[in-house]
Amino acid sequence: MTVLVTGGRGRVATALLGLLASAGIDARAGSKDPAGLSPPAGTATVRCDLSDPATFDTALRGAESVFLYADPTHAAAFAERARAAGVEHVVLLSSSSVLAPDAAGNAIAASHLMAERALTAAAGAGGFEVTLLRPGAFATNALQWAPALRSGHGPALPYPHAHSDPIHERDVAEAALAVLTEPRLRGSSYLLTGPESLDFTEQLAVVAGATGHPAPYTAVAPETWKESTAAHIPEAFADALLSHWASHDGRPVPLTGTVEELTGHPARAFATWVADHAKAFRP
Repeated sequence: MTVLVTGGRGRVATALLGLLASAGIDARAGSKDPAGLSPPAGTATVRCDLSDPATFDTALRGAESVFLYADPTHAAAFAERARAAGVEHVVLLSSSSVLAPDAAGNAIAASHLMAERALTAAAGAGGFEVTLLRPGAFATNALQWAPALRSGHGPALPYPHAHSDPIHERDVAEAALAVLTEPRLRGSSYLLTGPESLDFTEQLAVVAGATGHPAPYTAVAPETWKESTAAHIPEAFADALLSHWASHDGRPVPLTGTVEELTGHPARAFATWVADHAKAFRP
C-alpha cells in the first residue's frame, strides 16, 4: 500500500508519516513546498498544493490511500483526480464543528463541510471509500498562548471559562493510521476527543504546573479580542471562534472513547501534551 499524506508540514501529518514509516508502509509526503520537508528516512516527497489542482495528478499517481487535510478550495477537483488515479480510500481530517446545529453558517465548520461533501459525493458516485476523522479542539491550539507566556504576560481571553476537549496530535495520527490500515474501519465517521473537558483557565493552570512558571491571562471583551486579532484572523473566522467559545462558556464538552476504540489506548491527557511541548512555553 502507498499512502499520500497531504499537508506534510502539519503536526498530524508529521506524526502520521513517522507512524507509517515505523510500520513499514510506503508513504509519500505531499506539500506545496516539498523541498522544505524533513520526512522519515526513505519517505518520498512530492509537490501537492491543495490550492493548485495542477499538482494533483503527479501527487496521486500510484497512491492507493490518501490522508487529506480539509481544504475546500478545490476539494471536488481533488476527489475527481483521486478517482481517476485509482485511489481506493481517502481519510479526511475534518472537524467536530460540522456537527453543530449552525455548522452551515459558521465559517470554520462550513469549510470542513464543503470538503466532506465533495468527497462523499465522489464516493457515492462509485469512487473511493471515504473515512471522516472529526477531532474536537487540538491541544496544539494552546501554542498560540506561548509568545505571551514566554514574555511573562498572559493571553487575552474573551471567554476564559469556555471549555474544550484538547486532543494530542499523536492520538489523531494514530487514529488515522488505524483507519488507513484496518479495512473494517473504512467508510465511517469518527468523533475524536481528548479525555477531559477543560476550560481555558484550567488549561493554563496545567501549563503553569508543567513549566514551573506562572501562566496568567487577561479577560477582555469579545470585540476587543476581535480587534486585536484582525491582522491575522479573518473576520468570519474570528466571529466563528467567538460564537463557539460563547456556546461553551462554562459548559463542559461531551467526550467520546473513540481514540481508545481505534488505537487500543485511552486518549492522552492535556498534561501529557503540555509535557511534550513545555519548552515552547518557557521564557
